[in-house]
Amino acid sequence: MAARLSDRIAGAILLALAIWYWITAGDYTVAFGDPAGPSLFPRIVAVPLGLFALFLVVRPDPDPEWIRWPQALGQIGTIAALFVYPFILEPLGFPLSTVLISIVLAKILGATWLQSVVTGLLIGFGLYVLFNFGFDLPLPVGPIFG
Repeated sequence: MAARLSDRIAGAILLALAIWYWITAGDYTVAFGDPAGPSLFPRIVAVPLGLFALFLVVRPDPDPEWIRWPQALGQIGTIAALFVYPFILEPLGFPLSTVLISIVLAKILGATWLQSVVTGLLIGFGLYVLFNFGFDLPLPVGPIFG
């Protein structure tokens, strides 16, 4: 029974985070630009996060195993990459920083170097084109492309 409690606690924390995302996103405003507004993306993230959190609370794993090595190293690397990403976004620009982080994440997930580089290039430049030209949301290009 105690093992199930850990999933329920994690679910409750994630549910609180999802609710905070939703509420905080309502405060985002811009004077011009996208009619959907800047609150759309955080709210899109909040919905599946909240559903996943509810699932953990209602149907916890009966016997969760918390640390599995070497998988834990990949999880630590993923968290580290996602932590570093916002700090390199502005100085390097969106395309380059997204390419680099995507390469790191692809390697963590077990891709070869070629697969990682191709994936990183497609994601980095594909998202830049999508957001900049498709959604008309300007992103920082950084010193290399700017």
